[in-house]
Amino acid sequence: MRLALEEARKAADAGEVPIGAVVVKGEKVIVAAHNSPRTDHDPTAHAEIAAIRAAAKALGQERLEGCDLWVTLEPCAMCAGAISHARIARLYYAASDPKGGAVEHGAKVFDHSQCLHAPEVYSGMGEDEAADMLRGFFRERR
Repeated sequence: MRLALEEARKAADAGEVPIGAVVVKGEKVIVAAHNSPRTDHDPTAHAEIAAIRAAAKALGQERLEGCDLWVTLEPCAMCAGAISHARIARLYYAASDPKGGAVEHGAKVFDHSQCLHAPEVYSGMGEDEAADMLRGFFRERR
């Protein structure tokens, strides 16, 4: 999670919402990424999507079976769908997102019968640091 938090800081430094994500397979970090919708002019450029795309390319396959995704905020519905389609084995996220999250809040994507694959989900690691970073980011902009 430490690396995902570092990526979140890079996003904040670039004026993006501070969210970072890391794909790991076994003990090896495959990729690290952060939010970049404003920079890339791409509403789908969430940290999770960027990490999944880069990991699939790095591994030369569309499915990331056996891979874990570490992210600093509970994934939204779009990202949860991508996690399912990528066949991520385990999802670890730091802070919950009652407004936009779709894992333990809102749509609860992995609980739907239409969900093709549901990863094991673990939350709370680095929660305080991730939540503080997000609150600080939005406080500065209000």
